Amino acid sequence: MGRSRLDTSGLHVLGVRHHGPGSARAVRAALEEIKPDAVLIEGPPEADALTSLVGELEPPVALLAYLADTPKGEGNGARTDAGWAFWPFAGFSPEWEALRYAVENGVRVRFCDLPAAHTLAERVAEAEERRRAEEEDGRPGAAGERAEQQDGRPGTDSGEGTGAADGTDAEETGNGEVGESERVRLDPLGVLAEAAGYDDAERWWDDVIEQRRDGEPSPFPAIADAMAAVRAESGPERGRDARREAYMRQTLRATLKEGHERIAVVCGAWHAPALRDLADHSVKDDTALLRGLPKAKVTATWVPWTHGRLASASGYGAGVAAPGWYHHLFTAPDLPVHRWLTDAARMLREEGLSVSSSHVIEGVRLAESLAVLRGRPLAGLDEVAEALTAVLCEGEPTRAALVHRRMAVGERMGSVPPSTPMVPLQRDLIAIRRRLRLKAEPFDRDLDLDLRKDGQRERSVLLHRLRLLGVEWGVPRSPGGGQKGTFRESWRLRWDPDMDVALIEASRWGTTVASAATARVADLAESAALPALTSLTEQCLFAELGGALPRVLSLLTDRAATDSDVTHLMAALPPLARSARYGDVRGTDGAHLHTVAEQILRRVCVGLAPAVHGLDDDAAAEFVGLIDATHTAATLLAGEGARAWTAALVALAERDTLPGRIAGRVNRMLSDAGLLEADELRRRLGLAMSPGAEPSSAAAWLEGFLQGSGLILVHDEHLLGLIDTWLLALPEERFTAVLPLLRRTFGAFNGPERQEIGAAALRLGSAPAADRGAPVRVDVDTERAAPALATALAILTDGRSLG
Repeated sequence: MGRSRLDTSGLHVLGVRHHGPGSARAVRAALEEIKPDAVLIEGPPEADALTSLVGELEPPVALLAYLADTPKGEGNGARTDAGWAFWPFAGFSPEWEALRYAVENGVRVRFCDLPAAHTLAERVAEAEERRRAEEEDGRPGAAGERAEQQDGRPGTDSGEGTGAADGTDAEETGNGEVGESERVRLDPLGVLAEAAGYDDAERWWDDVIEQRRDGEPSPFPAIADAMAAVRAESGPERGRDARREAYMRQTLRATLKEGHERIAVVCGAWHAPALRDLADHSVKDDTALLRGLPKAKVTATWVPWTHGRLASASGYGAGVAAPGWYHHLFTAPDLPVHRWLTDAARMLREEGLSVSSSHVIEGVRLAESLAVLRGRPLAGLDEVAEALTAVLCEGEPTRAALVHRRMAVGERMGSVPPSTPMVPLQRDLIAIRRRLRLKAEPFDRDLDLDLRKDGQRERSVLLHRLRLLGVEWGVPRSPGGGQKGTFRESWRLRWDPDMDVALIEASRWGTTVASAATARVADLAESAALPALTSLTEQCLFAELGGALPRVLSLLTDRAATDSDVTHLMAALPPLARSARYGDVRGTDGAHLHTVAEQILRRVCVGLAPAVHGLDDDAAAEFVGLIDATHTAATLLAGEGARAWTAALVALAERDTLPGRIAGRVNRMLSDAGLLEADELRRRLGLAMSPGAEPSSAAAWLEGFLQGSGLILVHDEHLLGLIDTWLLALPEERFTAVLPLLRRTFGAFNGPERQEIGAAALRLGSAPAADRGAPVRVDVDTERAAPALATALAILTDGRSLG
C-alpha cells in the first residue's frame, strides 16, 4: 500500500560522477537519444530561476546558496560560517552538459536535491550546537571531536560549504574501525574497482567511464545495476542521504504528475537505484522523512569558480585529482596524448629549454606503450606524466613535476554575466575593478604601486578597504602596510571564489565598498583595545576613510588617557607614528595624530623604568620587541617626544637592577645612536661579563646587545676580547649551562656574518695589526694525527693506482 503507481516507462536515470569528461559526453549522447521533455538535475531547487543564465556563463562556475538574513554583529559566527554552500560546475561536468542541453533545446529543467533552505538550516543548528558544547567544555573541538565525512563517492552532494560534502554517520565496530557495510557506503567505487581487479578506484572509473570513446553503448544502465548491488550490501539509506533521496523522489513524482512523458534525471551514481526503482518507495515514507525539517530563508546565485577549487587537493569532497587533464580530455577528444605533450613541450620551450617535435613523438610512443603494458584502454595521466619526465624532461623529475602540476590543475576561472543576481556591494566592486583595470585572477600576481599617481593610489585604497571588510584579495608583501618607502606599496593579488561569500557577508555593512568599510571600522572601533584602535587609525588612512577617522580618533584619545598599561601604550604607538607620517603622504592632516602619538610616547617614558622591574627572561624578550618598536616610532615622530625617549633610555641603561637582555639591548641602541662612548660601552660590557656576574645573566646581556647584528664585534676587537676572556674563564658546568643561550644568540646571524665574527676571533692575540694577513701557526699533536694521515695516504695511493 502507498507505493507509487505513476507510469515510469519514460523515466531515464543517468547516474554520474559529478565531474568527469566521459560522464559528460555520455550524458549529452543519452539526452540527444532520449529527447526528454523534462530534465531533473541534482542540485538546490532555489536555483531553478537561474537556469536561464546558463548560456551566458563561462565555466567553471558554481551555484552559491546563502542565508538571506545574516544580522550584523560579532555574535553570529556560527551562523555566518555555516550559512552558505557551493555547487560547482566545470565545462566537463555531466550536470553542466545537461543544463546546456535543456537550455539550448527549450526543455523544462529543474533541480531536484534537498533545498538549500533545509541544508543550511541544519548546518547552522549543528554549528550552534558545537559552539555551545565548546563553550561548556572550555576548549575548541569539544563537540565530539569528530571529523566531518568527505566521502567523495559519485553520489556525494556537490555542495561545498564550510563543512564537508554531506556524508552519512560512520558505523563503527567495537574497536572503533569502520564496519564493512559502512566501507561500502563510504567508498562504493573502491568496492567496484576491487571486484574488477583494480587496486585504484580512480583508475578503474577513468578506464571504464571517463576515457570512453564516442559511439560506445550508454553506460548508465550498467552503472545503476552495479550501484544497486553495492547498496544492497550496505543496507538501507539513512540520515541526510535518506532525506535527500526522499526529496528527489517527491520532485520526480511531481514532474510525472505534470504530464511529462520522457524525463531524464542526472544525479550521482549512488542515488541512481533509489530513483530508478521509484515504485519500491512509498509516498508516505518519503513524506515522513521530510516532515519537520528546519528551514531558513535562502538566496541563490551564480559565482565564478576555479579549477584549483575543483581539485580534490583543495579539500572538496567531490573533487577530482587533475581538473586540467579532465578539461583537456573533454575539449580535445581526438589525439589527447599528442596534444597534451605538445602543450607541455611548448611550456618547456617558454622556460628556455630545448624540446623538439621528436621529443613529443617519442613521448607519445612511450605513453601508449605503457598503457598497452598495463592493460589500459588509453594512456592516462600517469602514463603521460612518466613520458613527460623520461623523454621531454630527459629524466629531470623536478622540472617535470613543475610542468605536470601546472597542467594537471590547468588553473582557470569562469565568469558570470552582469545580469546575474548580486548584492549591491558586489556590483560596486565590479565597477571599481573595471574602472581601475584590476582583473580578478585565480593565481598569484605581484602589484607594485606608486602612491603619487592617482590611479595607483586608488588601487591601494580599494585593496585596503577590502581587507577591512575581510576580503583578502590583496595581501601586502612586506610589513607595515606593504610599504617600500613612503610612496610605494607592494601587493600580492589572488582572487578566490570564497571572496564572493565574504562580499555577501560584508554587504550588511553597506551597499558600496567605501560605505561598508566605513561602517565596519566604526563598529570595530567601539570595542577595540588601545593597540587595535591605533592600528585601525592607520588602516583608515591607508583606506582613505575620512568619515570613520574622527570617531576612531575620539575613542583613541579617550582610551589613551585612561589606559595605564605601559605595554599597551608601547604596542599602540608604532601604527600611530606611521599614521602621522603616512597622513602627510596621502594629503591628510596629521597634526592631531602627531599630538596624540607624542602624548602616548611621553607616558611611555614615565612608566618605562617601573615596567621592566622583575621581568623574567621570556617577558624581557617580549619587552625588548616593544622597546625596538617604540624606538622606531620615536624616530619617526622626532621633536620633543623623541628627545624624551632618548633621555628615558639613558636613564634606564644606568639602572643596576635591569634584566640582562633589556640592559644589553638598550646599551646597543645608545651605542648605535652615538650616545655612548666606546670606553664606557667596554666598561659596561666588562661589568656584565665580570667573574662575579651570573653566567646566565651575562649571556642574556650579550643576547640583547647583539640582537639584530653582531658586526660590532668585527669592528671592535676589544669588545670581542672581553667576551672571549669571559667565555674562557667559565667553568665547564657553567659554560654548558649558558651554551644554549649563546647558540641562540649567534645562530640568529646569517652565515657570512658568523664567518666574519669567527675570523675576528681567530685573529685575537695572534699577531700585531700590521701582520694580521699572515698565516696563523697552529700546534699539531703528531701522535694523534698519525692514524688519520696513514688512512689519507692509503686512500690517495689507491686513487692513483685506479687512475
